Amino acid sequence: MYNKTEKYKTDFLLPRNNFLVGLGSIFNLAGSYFEYKYSRSEQEADRKALMSDWFNVGNDIKLSKEKFEKEHSKELCL
Repeated sequence: MYNKTEKYKTDFLLPRNNFLVGLGSIFNLAGSYFEYKYSRSEQEADRKALMSDWFNVGNDIKLSKEKFEKEHSKELCL
């Protein structure tokens, strides 16, 4: 499902933009320049958002634990 080493983001409903896309959007007079990603239902969008949020929380805890253990390895006898 998710790669454990991948940094999780909550941008799955937003378009992927770069500088040239942003520059090109300045000249878009029609107003429909970006294509957004859609979910089949509100429940699916909520499920994806909650899953992404909790993966980020878990990843933050994991990284904090690893950093703490690295900084205090001598004190903890690890």
